[in-house]
Amino acid sequence: MARIAGVDLPSSKRIEIGLTYIYGIGRSRAIEILGKAGVDEGIKVKDLSEDEVMRLQRLLQDEGGVEGDLRKEVAMNIKRLIEIGSYRGVRHRRGLPVRGQRTHTNARCRKGPRRQAVAGKKKVAKK
Repeated sequence: MARIAGVDLPSSKRIEIGLTYIYGIGRSRAIEILGKAGVDEGIKVKDLSEDEVMRLQRLLQDEGGVEGDLRKEVAMNIKRLIEIGSYRGVRHRRGLPVRGQRTHTNARCRKGPRRQAVAGKKKVAKK
């Protein structure tokens, strides 16, 4: 099992798909990285040589923008929006959709489960 950028890649998958398990790498970026490193896209992760793994690690280290660094950058961007009080920051703070989606219906992923109305206490009738 290859370990790149602090992530264990699944050994049974092709390297093109395995790289997408790293935060910040999608299919197109994975293909681009493999081309620069000179690694065949169709090879399985378990069949990678140590040299190929080292080339991929070095390339990702030079390019940057993956895993912890990228997560930190995204979190700082959101924090900045919240601090300056922008519309997007307010939406982040309230846990509502940020990009203009409707909230009258839907948006359940962002808003969480529905709040059930709690029935009030029944009043005892006077005799």
